[in-house]
Parts: sequence; C-alpha cells; structure tokens
Amino acid sequence: MRNHSVISEFFLLGLSADPQIQPLLFVLFLVIYLLTLMGNLMLLLVIGFDPRLHIPMYFFLRQLSFLDLCHSSVTVPKLLENLLSEKKTVSVEGCLAQVFFLFASGGTESCLLTVMAYDRYVAISSPLLYAQVMNRQLCMGLVWASWSLAFLDALINILVALKLDFCEAQDIHHFCCELSSLYPLSCSDVTASFIALLCSSVLHFFGN
Repeated sequence: MRNHSVISEFFLLGLSADPQIQPLLFVLFLVIYLLTLMGNLMLLLVIGFDPRLHIPMYFFLRQLSFLDLCHSSVTVPKLLENLLSEKKTVSVEGCLAQVFFLFASGGTESCLLTVMAYDRYVAISSPLLYAQVMNRQLCMGLVWASWSLAFLDALINILVALKLDFCEAQDIHHFCCELSSLYPLSCSDVTASFIALLCSSVLHFFGN
C-alpha cells in the first residue's frame, strides 16, 4: 500500500508568482485566518461557559466551530509559509496527509450539517418531544458517527491514493493539495482512486 513515487515533493502554484503581490496576499490570508481562529474560539468559549446554551442546537454549533478551526488549519498555515518562501514546495507525504485531513474535516462537517438539519426538523415537527428525542446520548452518538464516517471515507480514499506513482510532473496549480489535482501528475492508473472519490462525492451529495 505504500507510494512508489520517484519524485519527493510537489510545487504549489495556485496563487500569484508576483513577488510584489505575495506579501499583500500573505497579510490578507493571515488576517482572515486569525479572524477565523478568534471567531471560532470565542464561540467555543461562550457556548462552553454559558449554561443556557447547553442545548442540542448549540452543542452541534460548537462542534461545527471546532471543525471550522480544523479545516482551515489544514491548508492556511502551509499557504502562508509558501507565500513567504521562494520555493513553494510540499513533500509527497505532506501532500497526501493534507488530502487525508481535508477529507476527514470536510466530510465530518458535511455529516454534521446533516445532523443539524435533522435536529431542526425534530424541533419543528415534534416540539413537545424534542427534549426526549434529542437527548445527550443521541447527540453524542450522532457526532461520533459523523467523525467515524468521515474518517473511514478519508482512510479509504487515501489508502487507494497511496498506490499512485508520481514520476516527473510536480506542479500543482492550486494553493493546497486536493486528490483531483494529483491525478494529472500521476504516471499510474488513477481509475480506482477516481472511482473511490466519485463514490464519496455521491454519498455526501445524497447524504445532504
């Protein structure tokens, strides 16, 4: 299941190569990233310390804020690093790790949004039974199920992707590693990985 790549790193070319624009982009993305961190951390703290917000809706919202922190932290730090460096590279292993965590965090967020929609459906359709139906055990189970399904999906996709060989092409025309952006760079058959990715997309589409 290991990767038999000849090359050891990729070049991320998704943003401008103009050295005059890169510092501006760095400041812009840094400010956005810090605001994202601060906003989500504040939301986590407020929900955690206010007993009045210890209800299913805010429980799921707290999970969503944590996922937003994780999802943005998978790509933005590497983006900021590349904006300041001349050689905008990422190792093959680091690229595949980024793909895995993008799948895991993005998939969990997608599942959690479905769970939150179900929570609102129960609140509207059965307001008198809402507290009994959406009890703490069910809420925790739904969150764990979201994490488990997303990590299983990410694991399946990354295990199939580990069989891809990368021989010559190294340029990724994107600011982060995505599975679809690796297919043009592979010198081996990508059919199995593409089918796994397609099945994941279909499942997420119908799940939401």
